[in-house]
Parts: sequence; structure tokens; C-alpha cells
Amino acid sequence: MTTSQQIEFDTDLIRRYDTAGPRYTSYPTAVQFHEGFTASRYAEIARASNVKGGPLSLYFHLPFCDTVCYYCACNKVVTKNRDRAQPYLDRLHREIAMQAALFDDQRPVDQLHWGGGTPTFISHAQMRELMRVTGEHFNLRDDDSGEYSIEIDPREVQPETIATLREIGFNRLSLGVQDFDPQVQRAVNRIQGEEETLGVIHAARAAGFRSISVDLIYGLPLQSPGSFHRTVARIIDVDPDRVSVFNYAHMPELFKPQRRINEAELPSPADKLEILHQTIDQLTAAGYVYIGMDHFAKPDDELAVAQREGTLYRNFQGYSTHAECDLVAMGVTSIGMVGDSYAQNLKALEDYYARIDAGELAVFRGVELDADDRLRRAVITGLICHFALDFAAVEQAHGIVFRDYFATELAALEPMQADGLLRLGDTGIEVSPRGRLLIRNICMVFDRYLREARERRFSKVI
Repeated sequence: MTTSQQIEFDTDLIRRYDTAGPRYTSYPTAVQFHEGFTASRYAEIARASNVKGGPLSLYFHLPFCDTVCYYCACNKVVTKNRDRAQPYLDRLHREIAMQAALFDDQRPVDQLHWGGGTPTFISHAQMRELMRVTGEHFNLRDDDSGEYSIEIDPREVQPETIATLREIGFNRLSLGVQDFDPQVQRAVNRIQGEEETLGVIHAARAAGFRSISVDLIYGLPLQSPGSFHRTVARIIDVDPDRVSVFNYAHMPELFKPQRRINEAELPSPADKLEILHQTIDQLTAAGYVYIGMDHFAKPDDELAVAQREGTLYRNFQGYSTHAECDLVAMGVTSIGMVGDSYAQNLKALEDYYARIDAGELAVFRGVELDADDRLRRAVITGLICHFALDFAAVEQAHGIVFRDYFATELAALEPMQADGLLRLGDTGIEVSPRGRLLIRNICMVFDRYLREARERRFSKVI
């Protein structure tokens, strides 16, 4: 393991720094999005992006779920009625055509992702048609060289589902597991058999999927260090390429399904820290490297390679290897990144339908980055992806003197240096192994909007 991928768990430091803060899937964050950024302005920026050109990344939001998981904070539509999918897909097909008209049809799609909700809620025929329509309007790669991924709920997988997904072009999948313990599953209303989950992993390997990722959540009701240890051990046994271990953020005032979780059953802060500590130990002992935030990967995985080579990036799907792509987002509530802007679609299904039916893009808000935003995004991205920052590289790219421009921020980092989270040198910043779990805290120092904010609506960093 390289120095940049080592991690040290310091319980006292984590307790002291465990404040709320952004996850920095974007900078500026979605808090800064505003309705003054219109669909017409988005269209102008999208057309202008063709001058630079380059590959595209496509994201499709499929919001439907058969049942509600109480912990979930995603934008979703919970329904048993599968007929509700087709009217949505009809609009999504029309949105694909409208979005594609903005981009040069020679720009290849290097990345594609279906998220949700539950993308496998739709039928196999609907899956085939959605990919066919996408390929009709965008330049999909037909040689399996793109990174085409989908989020899978193992409970929604039929015997032929995995083969169908592979056939229509997917070569990566992410499985929601969260926890195998039956008590925990009942407490969060996600009953998911261990064998059906592992069966999906085996089927994906047999079908030739190149990357398999598993999502776990720590901090759920009735979890204990012992029970979660067993879940992680079982996951390690099946050897996925990536493992994400997310912190459950209990915010029932913002997310209504969480009100059905019994707060008295949540693990104590001490138990939650112990669960995280032992999970890190288990995964690193099994050979996984810590990418950052909640992500672990095998040393030969694309994320680990990109981190070692300095090309890792972060966007709304998490860590990514394609920083050069414009991200085109489609479907209700989806967020894209084109040029120096972020754009979000309407959140309510009825509003989305009405806008598409009117023949208009569904973008309703966003933000256009200024020079300061671009500079701070580069600094935060460098830190959160590589745990290091080279002052000279930032100065050359943005025409500043780092120590002058960020004098306030560097002063604010000095207590963190005293605590051993990082080293401030003459030429840059290096985050220490004990500071890597607290990388969000370090990034927050460079967040101008957060410093000026009166109200903070973010999850705890740990």
C-alpha cells in the first residue's frame, strides 16, 4: 500500500472533529443551486461545451421502488404498481432526445450510469428500449470499453436479469446490501436474503461483469460491532472489486421514511465508532485500499490505480476516473455537470412530466461557477481524491499566489497540523494517515460558502 492509501484510526481525534459537513460530490454544493440558473442558460452552456469537445458521461435517474427502506434519503417513488414506470420512461425518452440535440453526436459516451430508486424496477423489455433509445441519440461505445454501470437491488433480480443487463451494454454493477443481520433488516424494512444477494454477485461474474461494488451502511438500528463484523466477513468472502461503507445519517426532520426508525435502537456513538474501526481493519487486512470518504477498492481496481496516478476525480456518483467528461443528467431530480456549471432537474414527478410534455428541458435550478469557485473546487478535489495538494500546480492553473489567496485558510489549518491531521509545507499540503478519515473537515476549511453560511444542513462526517 502506498503512503497516500494508508489510514490510521484515532478515536479521540474523530470524536473531536465529528461535526456536520458536505460530502463534496460537487463544489459549490447543491445548497448554492438557485432558480436563476435556467434551462435556457444550461442549453447555451451545453452547446458551448462542444467547442472543447471530449467524451460524455450520462446519468439516468429511475426513481421507482417496490418498498421503502426506512434509512433512505434518495429521491424516490414508492409503489407496487409497475405500470407507473412506462409513462415515466416515455418522458425520459423524450428528454434524451432533447438533451442529445445539444451535444455533438461524435462525442463518445465513456461513462453511463443508471441510479435510483431501483433501476431494476423496470421490466427487461423497458431496459432494452431505454438503452436502444439512448444509443439512437448518443454515441455509445459498442466495444465494451466504456464504464457502463447500474445500481442493483438483489430483491429485484430475476434469473435472466443479469444476462440481460450484460447484453445491453452494462459491464459494472453496484449492489445494495447494507447489512445481512435479519434483525437490522427488519428494523429498516429491507428484508434481503444473504443467498439471493450472493447469487447476484456470482451471476454477474459468470456474465462477465468487469467490476462489482457492494454498498454497506453502518449506524443502523440494532447493529452491533459483532453483527456487522459478520456481514463484512461474508462480503470479503465473495471478493467484490469495491466496497462502500456509508455512515447512516439520522435526519428524520428532512427525510420522512427515517421517522419510522426507532431512535432508541440506534447504536451508541461508541459502538458506531467501533463498527467503523473494525470494518476498516477487516477490509485493509483483506487487501482493500482506502480510496477516501467511504470507499475501498482492490489495488488493481480503476479507482485505486487512478488515485496512485493522480487522475482520480469526484462527482455526483462518488469517486470517478473520468474528470474530462461532461456529465449529462436525465430523469427527475438528477444533477449534471456541463462546462463550468451544475444543473438539476425538477424534483416532483408531476412537474417533470409537465415540463417534458411542453417540449422543454426539465432543468429548474443550478449554478454557474466563477473563478473563485473553480479554484476552490480544484483545491477540494485535490485534497479529497489524493490527500495532497501542490501549491505550484494550483498557482499555475489559476494565476494566484496560494499563500496570499488562502492566508485565512492556511491559518485555520494550523490547529489541524498541531493535531497531526496534516502537514503544511512550503510547497503544499499532505494529509496524514490519521487525517484521512477526517478529509471532509480539511476540505471544509476551503469552502467559502460554508464559512459564510448561517445554517448548516449536512450529515456528520463520521
